[in-house]
Amino acid sequence: MHGNRKATPAVMRARSVVTTVVIAATVLAGCERGSSNGPGNSPTGPGGCPAIQDRAETAVRQAERTDVPWGGPTSGPTAVPGKTIVYVAQTMTNPGVAGAANGVREAARVIGWNVRVIDGGGTPVGIQAAMSAALALRPSGIVIGGFDPNSTSRQVSQADKAGIPLIGWHAVAAPGPSRRPRLFTNVTTRVEDVAGISAQWIIAHSDGHAGVVLITDASIPFARNKSELIRRDLSTCSGVRLLSYENIPISDASSRIPREISSLLSRFGNTWTHSVAINDLYFADAAPAFRAAGKIGAGPPFNIGAGDGDPSAFQRINTEQYQAATVPEPLSLQGWQIVDEFNRAFSGRPAGGYVAPVHITTADNSHGATTWDPSGYREAYRKIWGK
Repeated sequence: MHGNRKATPAVMRARSVVTTVVIAATVLAGCERGSSNGPGNSPTGPGGCPAIQDRAETAVRQAERTDVPWGGPTSGPTAVPGKTIVYVAQTMTNPGVAGAANGVREAARVIGWNVRVIDGGGTPVGIQAAMSAALALRPSGIVIGGFDPNSTSRQVSQADKAGIPLIGWHAVAAPGPSRRPRLFTNVTTRVEDVAGISAQWIIAHSDGHAGVVLITDASIPFARNKSELIRRDLSTCSGVRLLSYENIPISDASSRIPREISSLLSRFGNTWTHSVAINDLYFADAAPAFRAAGKIGAGPPFNIGAGDGDPSAFQRINTEQYQAATVPEPLSLQGWQIVDEFNRAFSGRPAGGYVAPVHITTADNSHGATTWDPSGYREAYRKIWGK
C-alpha cells in the first residue's frame, strides 16, 4: 500500500505470507520454466508496479462495496398482462443458469406472467430439442439461457419469423441487442470489466508481486477471450509473472484439475502465489489436491474466480477453503432485468440496456451470503411495472 491508504482485512492477512513468497519468487525466477502454453509472461521485478497498483487498489475498493445504489432503469412501460415466457436452459446443473432462471420466476410472479423452464441438459442435441419444444408452446418470449444461439440457428430463425422476441442470458459476448444472431437484448456483465477487475484484484492483493496460474477453457470462445483479457491486464504490472496458462475444458475439470494442481505445485512450489480461473468451479475440484499437498485453505495460492459466483464458491470463500474471491454475476437481478426487457419488447419500446457493474466478493464483505444480490432493483422494477 502507499501513503495513508488502508489495506482491506484480506490484504492485511495475506501480507506476511505473500512477502515471504515474493522473496522466494524473486530468487527462483531465473530457473522457472514460466508459462507452459505460449508467450505472455511478464518478468518479476523488485520494483513492482506502483502506479498500476494504485489504480488497481482503487478499482478493487469500489468493486468490493456492497452499498452501491441502484443504477438501473427507474422508468419504463407498465406491466403488459397475460404473457408466457419460456426459459430454455443450457443446463440447470449450471448454477449461473439456474440462478438467472430463479430470478425470472420471481419477477414473473410479481408482474403476473407465466414461466416455463425447459432444461437442455448441457448437450447440443438436448438444447436444440429444448428450443424446438419452446417454439411448440408458442410463448410470448423465449430466454436463451447460457448457450450460443448459433447452435440453434434454425430455431432462432423460426422464432424471428413467428415474431417471438428472444432475450439472451450470457448468450453472446456483449451485453445489449444483437443483430446476428437476432436477440432483443443480451443480459450479462461486460467481459472486459470482469477480466479487468480479476487481474486488478491480484495486483492489489499481492502488492504488485505475484506468480500466477491462469485457467481457461479455450474450446469456448467467450472463455478464451476472457482469459486473454486477464492475461493482458496482468501483464501491465512488471512485478506479476504468469507462471502457466492452463487450458482445461470445463467438462474435464473434475478429472483433470486434481492432477494438474499437483503437477503445478511440484513445478512452481511457493512461487505460485495466486490463481485466476474463468469459472469458480475449477476451485471446487482443486481443493482436494491443495489439501493433499498440505496447503492451508486460506492460501497461498490465493484463488479468484472470474465466473458466475455460484453458492459453492461463496461457501469456499466464507470458510476460507481454497478460494479467496469471486467476481459474481447478480443472478437474481439479471432475472428481473430479463422480465423487464421482455416487457419493453412487448410494449414496442427499445431495450433498456442496463449493465450491472462488476463486484468482488471476499470473506470480508460477503457477510455469510451465498449469492451476490444488490439492493434496490426489486423496488425499482415494481414501481416501473405498477406492481
